Amino acid sequence: MQSVPNMQDYSKEYREFTLPVPDRFSFPLDVFDKWGEGLALFWTDGIIEKKFSFSALKKLSSKGAGAFKKMGINKGDKVIVLLPNIPEWWEVMLALMRINAIPIPATTLLTAKDIEYRLSATDIKAIIATDEDASKVKEAVNGSKTNPLLVITGERKGWQDYIKERDRADAFEGEKAASDEPALIYFTSGTTGPPKMVLHTQASYPLAHIITGRYWLDLRPGDIHWNLSDTGWAKAAWSSFFGPWHMGAAIFSLFKKGKFSPSLIIETLKRYPVTTLCGPPTAYRMMVKDIPASGDFNFHSIRHFVAAGEPLNKDIIERWEERTGMYIYDGYGQTETVNVLANYRCLPVKPGSMGVPAPGFNVDIIDENGKPVLPNTEGDIAIAIKPGKPAGLFKEYLENPDATGRTIKGDWYMTGDRAYKDEEGYFWFIGRADDVILTSGYRIGPFEIESVLIEHSAVKESAVVASPDEVRGEVVKAFVVLTQDYKPSDALIKELQEFVKRHTAPYKYPRKIEFVDDLPKTISGKIKRKELKMREFGKI
Repeated sequence: MQSVPNMQDYSKEYREFTLPVPDRFSFPLDVFDKWGEGLALFWTDGIIEKKFSFSALKKLSSKGAGAFKKMGINKGDKVIVLLPNIPEWWEVMLALMRINAIPIPATTLLTAKDIEYRLSATDIKAIIATDEDASKVKEAVNGSKTNPLLVITGERKGWQDYIKERDRADAFEGEKAASDEPALIYFTSGTTGPPKMVLHTQASYPLAHIITGRYWLDLRPGDIHWNLSDTGWAKAAWSSFFGPWHMGAAIFSLFKKGKFSPSLIIETLKRYPVTTLCGPPTAYRMMVKDIPASGDFNFHSIRHFVAAGEPLNKDIIERWEERTGMYIYDGYGQTETVNVLANYRCLPVKPGSMGVPAPGFNVDIIDENGKPVLPNTEGDIAIAIKPGKPAGLFKEYLENPDATGRTIKGDWYMTGDRAYKDEEGYFWFIGRADDVILTSGYRIGPFEIESVLIEHSAVKESAVVASPDEVRGEVVKAFVVLTQDYKPSDALIKELQEFVKRHTAPYKYPRKIEFVDDLPKTISGKIKRKELKMREFGKI
């Protein structure tokens, strides 16, 4: 299913794009409420289906806002939203924004210890959860010696019943806040240390996701967009909230417990009128690797695939195009940003590339002195913050000025990622700055080796890290999860090593390979290479 993209001339759009930030802003009042009777949310658990118009969610969330005010939750109060992808998640998020409280979305995969850490990190006014997660919330509260208001989407002794209070509350549609006031906090996934609190402001972040929705997701009214990410991940703000609703598109959500099922995703795309899909690279890799080449990848309604969270391997993009006739358009950003690099439908796709800068962002590769480097030269991915800080970039790591300061180098915000830029301006990922492997004087990015390994039929997933070596200082080690048709063996290790040697510079091959059942990942699905590296160096 083809369509004309929203952006047809990248150079013109990039050159002429502006995004004025108003003095006062409210996402519900200025964006969400204007779409009226259009479809906003299509939710299903595979059996029951629920559809909500923008008007219906406006009514529910306005009454929710009234209920929260009655409970004593007010402007500036920090509220942990520990809800799965049930309709109440969207309703509660909108309701909190209407009163200008500060939602802190959190995945239901958090343990009591994780919740306790969040309670100790800042002043939390309330926690909103389902009955299923109430026990670990209570355990965390008891352990932290704090006393937040406990709100539940149901009935439980000692908790506020959100549904009951909402139904009998007076509606409060909301009020605008100053554009630089706090709006939203996300805890980082903690790949490089303890989670930090990423603070976004009222206008900059919610407003700037129009860049995400219009250009990269390429949405419009009438579209039904499905994002596979957890509600506790910042990617949900990108693709399950701000981005689609900026464009008047509906959000699709499939509520299922248990492990990710590639076949379920495929069958859902056939069954429901989804027009655009956003998934993490892991999901696409599993769909391509786990479903036979003879599998049916014909979808009657979908027209656009995007991926974000980690770089997407060239091999997977090409195999997906062979199966579906459509490319996966990889995009890049962070918890601290909106979409800042992407492959766009109006430009040729270079499989494996991160794409080009999004309108509104001056992105470049810089050296250790903060100077842009020549094409095809490795350096740090950086976003220009002078002469003005772009809309969509976070304000600070809350209560952590040292960490905030480390992200600034001269005129640049440092992403902490390494890459190079080719002659045509496309960016190519190398790895996190602290993931780069130094061996015998060579610098090796783990993603390059992982991208070769994934091309081998035996490899379902891999993670490449440095491992200590007396002679070379460090060597390349690959942790490999095998596909179901292969078993670990010394012969297979040799085969994979030779495979890498044939497909990239021989010095980059993994001198060590360890077969594992799974890889450690953050709650957002990113591989925790730092944890694997620390194991290698005996630090955990």
